[in-house]
Amino acid sequence: MVTIRDDHALARDLAAEAGERLLALRSRDGHDDPAALRHAGDNESHAFLIESLSRLRPDDVILSEEGTREERLDPRRQVAERVWIIDPLDGTREFGEQGRADWAVHVALWHRTPVQPADGPAAVGPSAEATGAASAGSGSVISPPRGSGTLIAGAVALPAQGITLSTAAPPALPARREGPIRIAVSRTRPPEFVQKLAGLVGAELVPMGSAGAKIAAVVTGEVEAYVHGGGQYEWDSAAPVAVALAAGAFASRIDGSPLTYNQENPSLPDILVSLPDLAPTLLAGIRDVHR
Repeated sequence: MVTIRDDHALARDLAAEAGERLLALRSRDGHDDPAALRHAGDNESHAFLIESLSRLRPDDVILSEEGTREERLDPRRQVAERVWIIDPLDGTREFGEQGRADWAVHVALWHRTPVQPADGPAAVGPSAEATGAASAGSGSVISPPRGSGTLIAGAVALPAQGITLSTAAPPALPARREGPIRIAVSRTRPPEFVQKLAGLVGAELVPMGSAGAKIAAVVTGEVEAYVHGGGQYEWDSAAPVAVALAAGAFASRIDGSPLTYNQENPSLPDILVSLPDLAPTLLAGIRDVHR
């Protein structure tokens, strides 16, 4: 039963319940027809989250991976004060594979930053949830551009792993372990530049499924970084980035520029999430391999 205390708790509760429903679906339908299971998972989780958010936050707008083209292009999203960015089933491929646990449910809330007068104070988002790159070497966050917005709440449910990470109670970022840097990469399409980066900085590549699972692995200490380039959208990273920033991790585009959400075009093709002290090394390495 979904409970409401605030947006942080709502994101957590909805992601967790959607995850429980996906586990039940997986158990009920089995893996004899993976394509049908994946299709049902996408549709049923989307329907649950859309119904819940529409009922519990009726004045807010929703951007979902499973929304129609018309819904994604809804002009209200560009003027809305609050936009929920959701991925009802991140890692659909892995969800359809028996025994795999690297799939997730993402629920994030973006809030518009009011434009300040020219002589007014600069807009400053909450340090734990603000969208944008944290300054390398710390968990602090650069203030968003005037008139943009911030991620103010988020949750990533990893149902098959039995955990939900959220901004309601941000996890403590683990200390870096000794040894090579471990970088999470796509198990199906690891970027060539990341393989070169690994050679340059002496890192080990750790293939995983969903983007949410990879960013969560940084937060939990399974890896020290996640680097990706090419072929993602806002819903792939909004919720896990909100959690990672709340935990004190670094997050940016691979050129070091801020991650921005609720854009007219939701494409967000590249990302770096890492322990903060590793960000300067990784950004420098990425620049070197792109020269």
